[in-house]
Amino acid sequence: MKPYREMTVAELSAELVNLKAQYKKMQSLGMQLNMSRGVPCQEQLDLSMGMMDVLYSGSDLTCEDGTDCRNYGSLTGIEEARELLGDMMENNPKDIIIYGNSSLNVMFDTISRVWTHGVMGNTPWCKLPEVKFLCPVPGYDRHFAITEYFGIKMIPVPMTNEGPDMDLVEKLVSEDETIKGIWCVPKYANPLGISYSDETVRRFARLEPAAPDFRIFWDNAYGMHHLYDHHQDHLIEILAECKRAGNPDLVYKFASTSKITFPGSGIAAIATSPNNMEDFISNLRIQTIGHDKVNQLRHVRFFKDIHGMVEHMRKHADIIRPKFEAVINILQEDLEGLDVGTWTKPLGGYFIMFDSMPGCAKDIVARCKKAGVTMTPAGATWPYGLDPNDSNIRIAPTYPCMADLTNAMKIFTLCVRISAAKKILAEMQAETH
Repeated sequence: MKPYREMTVAELSAELVNLKAQYKKMQSLGMQLNMSRGVPCQEQLDLSMGMMDVLYSGSDLTCEDGTDCRNYGSLTGIEEARELLGDMMENNPKDIIIYGNSSLNVMFDTISRVWTHGVMGNTPWCKLPEVKFLCPVPGYDRHFAITEYFGIKMIPVPMTNEGPDMDLVEKLVSEDETIKGIWCVPKYANPLGISYSDETVRRFARLEPAAPDFRIFWDNAYGMHHLYDHHQDHLIEILAECKRAGNPDLVYKFASTSKITFPGSGIAAIATSPNNMEDFISNLRIQTIGHDKVNQLRHVRFFKDIHGMVEHMRKHADIIRPKFEAVINILQEDLEGLDVGTWTKPLGGYFIMFDSMPGCAKDIVARCKKAGVTMTPAGATWPYGLDPNDSNIRIAPTYPCMADLTNAMKIFTLCVRISAAKKILAEMQAETH
C-alpha cells in the first residue's frame, strides 16, 4: 500500500471518507469486548480443571516429610512445592519462599516491608528524604502503580530490543544513592514481548549501585509462556550470574502459576540469596505462620514434576498461538506499507506492543472503545500514565475467542488508519495555509 504521507490531499481525503464508512459498519456489529488485560481465556482455564480432583475429603494431605497440610507450619512452603517452583524458576529450592496466590502481591508486600523496615538493616525507605525507582518503558502498569502508591519517584529508562538501556541504568544507579531499585520483566516483557539478552543479564549482575540497599525486582512472570516448541527465547539465570559477579544479594526474583493454573488461585514464590532469605523470613514470621499448604500440595499433585508443567504449557501455547498469529497477520495485511505504526512479533508472553504515529495512541484507543472494543488505556505502559509520545498501545490477544479477536483487530487497524490519516491530512492542510 502507498504510504499515507506520499498521498495527495485529495487521495488522503478520499481514503478518510472510505475509512469512516468502514468504521461505521464495524460499529453496527455491536461488539462489547474488553481486552484491556492479559487474561487467560476459558479454554486455558479448562486445562487446569483436573487440579480440582487431585484432592478430596478422602485424600492423604501429608507431605513427604510428614507435614500435615491441614495444620499450621511450613513458613517457607512445603518442600515439594519449593522443588517444583525451583525447577520452574531454575533455582535451588533452598533459595525459594512459597507465598500465596500471586507474585504481584509478593512484590507489593516486599516494597511495603522495605518501606517500613528497610533492607537487611539499612534505613527504612519511609525515613529517607527521597526514594527513586528505575522504570523501564514501556513497562508493566501494575509495577508502576505499586511504586506510585508508596510515593516513590519513578524514573523512566528506555527499553531496547535487548532489554533496558544498560548504559543509562549503570550510570544512574552508580551515581545516585536515592535510587533503590528497578522493575524488570526479563522474559517476553510486558508489553514488548522481548527477552533480555545475555549481555544485559550479565550487566545487571555486575551493577555497582551507590545504595547498599538497591535491589533488582526481577519479575519473571512469563518464564514458561512460550508460543512455540522449538523457537523460544532463552534467558540466563540472574541469581547464578549475580553470585558469579560477587553480588549475590542484588536480586529479588518473582514468579507464580497465576497464568499457568488459575489466576487468583495459584502459588507464588520469591527466589533470592541466603542473606536476603534470612531478612525475608525474619519479617515473615511476624506476618504469618504459613501460606496455603493445601493449595501448594494440590499444585504438586496435579503437575507431579516440571515435565508435567512443561507439557501443560504446551497446551496453553496451542490455544493462544493462533491468536497471536492472527493479530500479527491482520496488522500486516491492514497496515504494512502505510508507515502509520510498528509492532512486535513476540515468541511468548501475553502481549503484542503497537507504536502508532506520535500523538495518536489516545485517539486510537478512544475510537476503539466507541466501536465496542476496550483496549489497555493509552499511557498505561509509562509511569504516572504519561507516555510523552502518546504512541504506545498494548494489545492483549489471549482472552477473546478467535471471531471476536478478528473483529476487534479489524476495528483496531481501522482506528489506527483513521487517526493517522486525520493527523497527516491536518499537517498537509496547515502547510498550504
